[in-house]
Amino acid sequence: MARVVWTFVFVVLAGCSPQASHLALGTLERDRVALTATVNEVVVALPVAQGDTVQAGDVLVQLDDRQQRSMVARAEAEVLRAEANLEKLRNGAREEEVAAAQARVAGARATLVDAQQTYRRNRDLVAARMISQAELDRALANRDAADANLRSAQEQLRELTNGTREEDLRMAAAELAANQASLESERKRLDDLTVTATRDGVLDSLPWNLGERVTVGSPVAVLLAGAAPYARIYVPEPYRVRITSGIELAVHVDGLSEPIKGRVRWISQEPAFTPYYALNQEERSRLMYLAEVQLPDSASGLPSGVPVQVDMPVGE
Repeated sequence: MARVVWTFVFVVLAGCSPQASHLALGTLERDRVALTATVNEVVVALPVAQGDTVQAGDVLVQLDDRQQRSMVARAEAEVLRAEANLEKLRNGAREEEVAAAQARVAGARATLVDAQQTYRRNRDLVAARMISQAELDRALANRDAADANLRSAQEQLRELTNGTREEDLRMAAAELAANQASLESERKRLDDLTVTATRDGVLDSLPWNLGERVTVGSPVAVLLAGAAPYARIYVPEPYRVRITSGIELAVHVDGLSEPIKGRVRWISQEPAFTPYYALNQEERSRLMYLAEVQLPDSASGLPSGVPVQVDMPVGE
């Protein structure tokens, strides 16, 4: 008789196990968005208080940007210099430069004429044995030098009148493009010193105080994004085959008398832990699959961290 009573008690207790309750347990959560510092600078302004609701684009933290503004000004000056250089090459030589080159050609031609005449006279004098051969050689050298100077002046004039080479124009255009890219990069660094909300939500925390120097890569503001929270639950293994993205489940929130309908937005393909050996049926039932059930916008007022229980679908 005693054995029958103990068997009955065991059956009753087994019927009260978590698996028989058809519930998945979890908490309400929101996406945490950590906004990190890109430079090692001082916090100069915290315009929004912790816990306030923010919209995308609202300024949350302002870092000291004086040094970066000087870098932007320098990059802008480099762009202006490159633009002026490219415009100068496109316009070519000025009229005054061409006129000066023409004058140099005329002067070189006159010098050549004089050197040629001096050479011819000295050649006749050498034939008459009135001067030495060295004087004639010197006159010949002066004539050749004058001829070379004339050709050099003529080529310089031709260079001015023919305009800028296509290769030089491409080099100047490439230099301008590089300076413009550097300017955009410096402006991006400047914008990063003003930390703004990237999504609508609630400002959860400000890890750094006013006047502190932040470290590169550390969070300077943490947002809880989204209007309504989602239920992060652990689905028992026996119900995993019935849970798919998009199905509707009833979410019981502690403190509310009526459940809230939510939709599964994601469920893990892997269990909470993966054993290295084959599981039997009893051990498989202990596996849990992480899932997220999105609540409707009407539940936007619910706080994060509240425990929830989600009804699991029961097969026939």
